Amino acid sequence: MELKQQGSMEALEAVAIVVSSALCMYLVWVLAVFLNEVWWTPMKIQSMMRSQGIKGPAYRFPHGSTKEISLMRSQTMAKPMEISHDIFPRIQPHVWSWTKIYGMNFLNWHGAQAQLFVTESQLIKEILSNKEGDYPKMDMEGYAKKLIGGTLITNEGENWAKIRKVANHTFHAESLKGMVPKMSASVAKMLGRWKEYEGKEIDVYKEFGLLTTEVISRTAFGSSYSEGKHIFEMVAKLTTITVKNVYIVRFPGMSRLLKTSDEVEAENLERGIKNSILELAKKREREKNGEAGNLGDDFLAQLLKIVHDPDASKRITLDQLVNEIKALYGAGHLTTTNLLSWTVFLLAVHTDWQECARKEVFQVFGNKNPTSDGIVRLRTMNMIINESLRLYPPVLTLTRKTGRETKLGSLILPANINIFLSVIALSHSTEVWGEDVHLFKPERFAEGVTKATNNNTAAFYPFGMGPRTCVGLNFTTNEAKITLSMILQRYSFTLSPNYIHFPADIFILTPKNGVQVTLRSL
Repeated sequence: MELKQQGSMEALEAVAIVVSSALCMYLVWVLAVFLNEVWWTPMKIQSMMRSQGIKGPAYRFPHGSTKEISLMRSQTMAKPMEISHDIFPRIQPHVWSWTKIYGMNFLNWHGAQAQLFVTESQLIKEILSNKEGDYPKMDMEGYAKKLIGGTLITNEGENWAKIRKVANHTFHAESLKGMVPKMSASVAKMLGRWKEYEGKEIDVYKEFGLLTTEVISRTAFGSSYSEGKHIFEMVAKLTTITVKNVYIVRFPGMSRLLKTSDEVEAENLERGIKNSILELAKKREREKNGEAGNLGDDFLAQLLKIVHDPDASKRITLDQLVNEIKALYGAGHLTTTNLLSWTVFLLAVHTDWQECARKEVFQVFGNKNPTSDGIVRLRTMNMIINESLRLYPPVLTLTRKTGRETKLGSLILPANINIFLSVIALSHSTEVWGEDVHLFKPERFAEGVTKATNNNTAAFYPFGMGPRTCVGLNFTTNEAKITLSMILQRYSFTLSPNYIHFPADIFILTPKNGVQVTLRSL
């Protein structure tokens, strides 16, 4: 009996030793993985890049460069500024400062994640052309993934190709022609409200926010702004939370253990947006009796058609449909809202160019609404919009990553580092544009972008370039031209004495305090 008990004890001890050894080995493995991720790999990447002349602020555990960047941004964007177009040091102080210290291309850190900032135009051109597929879109994580993850903006490969085909169909030249009357009707509706502001101050930023959501609702989803208002509002709240947390580093898995109030709200918003968009899709199907060929021809209809495509290989999921519509509700309308707002601001300050644009509008359209044929003849307007996009680019940064170890120019880049391309750094470069870079001079673009940049077209890419050029480029510029033309036909405007110049990076380059102008009817 005693021998049996002794044997059992020895067996238990042996099992305990095995379990203990296995647990120790597991903990050692976890520690090794952790150290590799947060120390050995960052130090290896930093050493590799420094050996090639790419320097930057030293890696610091656990936050990397995020605290330093947040402090710089809070200092430069905390207060309004004098009216000036020299906004690069204010909007991206870390890029402005570190390019002066470390050179045109530098390395910094988001936690343990390496970020290569590139402001050298030829390298930017090589990255965006992506001929060998070496520079896929950067992975979206956290709040950004909830906002724009899994969309045409971020997808790669087959998923991207399916949606791009749909978007090309929706926003191609002939489709855009058919959208002109709808856009004009939405602008006319806005201008109807403006009659009560004649001789008074109006915040055009707020007005353009309503207009662009109405235009997207009508042209892409066949509905009115009022039907999708709650979706826009939820997307706006999710955008605010995303911007608020962009430089906050959380360790992987932490959100599962302890959720912040922002994470809880973001999850609720994501769920609410999804349910509302699915209801929008169901409503369309009910109206058309679920017949795929009868769903219409707008963006929503095209997405629904490939959701139900008989060929399984061509289908997208309902989640993909939700993500695409969410992105268009968010980034789609914000880009045009801010382009219009900054352009009206510039024309309110530079009234000589406002008069030039008005003269051209009357020459092309007279007192009639814009037409698709006339829009392409607005040469002065095109110059003004390009100069507005140069000085106040809505999208401030484009992102990519290295899918594998890659050669960029003379550099060898390790796999899985994120690449940031600063749009505003190039558009405010004295080397490209000259000493008058911060002046509003639309005549720079009189002979096109190539001449304006001295054949350095990679210095001006407000909508990207190469195969991933924004599919909504012509949609946005057409909407801007129609809106500005109809305003100029009816009103002259000057900057209100109450205007406060407050450019801010809020996902998109935004006039934080709005754009107040005084209207005078013609």
